Amino acid sequence: MQSEAFPVRRRTVLCAAATLVMARGVSWAGTAGQADPLPSWNEGAGKQAILDFVARVTREGGPDFVPAARRIAAFDNDGTLWAENPVYFQVAFALDQVAALAPERPEWRDTPPFKEVIEAGPRAAAAIGEKGLLQVVAATHAGMTTDAFAAAVENWLRTAHHPRFGRSYDSLVYQPMLDLLGYLRANGFKTFIVSGGGVEFMRVFAERTYGIPPEQVVGSSCVTKFETRPDGTLVLVKEAKVEFIDDGPGKPSGINRFIGRRPILAFGNSDGDHQMLQWTAAGTGPRLLGLVHHTDAEREYAYDRQSYVGRLDKALDEAERRGWIVVDMRRDWGTVFPVEPAAERR
Repeated sequence: MQSEAFPVRRRTVLCAAATLVMARGVSWAGTAGQADPLPSWNEGAGKQAILDFVARVTREGGPDFVPAARRIAAFDNDGTLWAENPVYFQVAFALDQVAALAPERPEWRDTPPFKEVIEAGPRAAAAIGEKGLLQVVAATHAGMTTDAFAAAVENWLRTAHHPRFGRSYDSLVYQPMLDLLGYLRANGFKTFIVSGGGVEFMRVFAERTYGIPPEQVVGSSCVTKFETRPDGTLVLVKEAKVEFIDDGPGKPSGINRFIGRRPILAFGNSDGDHQMLQWTAAGTGPRLLGLVHHTDAEREYAYDRQSYVGRLDKALDEAERRGWIVVDMRRDWGTVFPVEPAAERR
């Protein structure tokens, strides 16, 4: 069980921070009919359930056949497709932005919570709490154009490294989930991200990292304002006002609003994904629901019911009661992260 989580609600912070991750040098492509379409998965009930489900819904003439247009798969991002500890990566980005912008904002050196962040860096997250984090997010994101924001995230990904693994954040994606995404697409599925994370953050990296184009990313968003600059340049400017929270009960609404079809497959890892799984399960015809259970403290992290980051409690109970797939990371995954590209090694 994680012991250093800080008490910040996922929905509140992630709707305000717009973040991204652009994994370099990882493989997500799948090939239909290959000997083992999920090579990073250990043999077990979870892997077999996925293989059986895909075989059933793609078998023309079979009782569970689903036309390709209805093969919609929805995936949470944080904790499902890539890591989320010790803080959500969007939060890490926002905290690092304080240091990057501090020379232009000298008043921050004497103003909480920026003073604490400048002095302690990411370790200040626990001390400044949710209110402080929201101040940090608003101050570092509001007023930026969407293009400037994307450029800032790109630069952060090139320079920032995870405090435990010493790797770039965009290399901490889950290879087994990359295998799964590729396998599904090779079998006619359309894969979507449906996450509490900032949609503009995720759209920067999703296609390079997961093979999911920006129009198939659903996330939380803040209001943007269309402006014409004095030189005639047209921009969208981020405002410190929440437009949509794509977490918890917001996920079914987001699916309906932005996708327009109920998924037949959905994967998450926390109670923030509970309603998405319930909504998917409530449809007619064949369904596959899955949860990633973080049980591997050695290769990644171990946490669930008491964690403030990625809390998995009610959704886990329902998964066990209803027979949804619960992926035990330590038992079911032969590897967790992709082999680190040589250029990333330190």
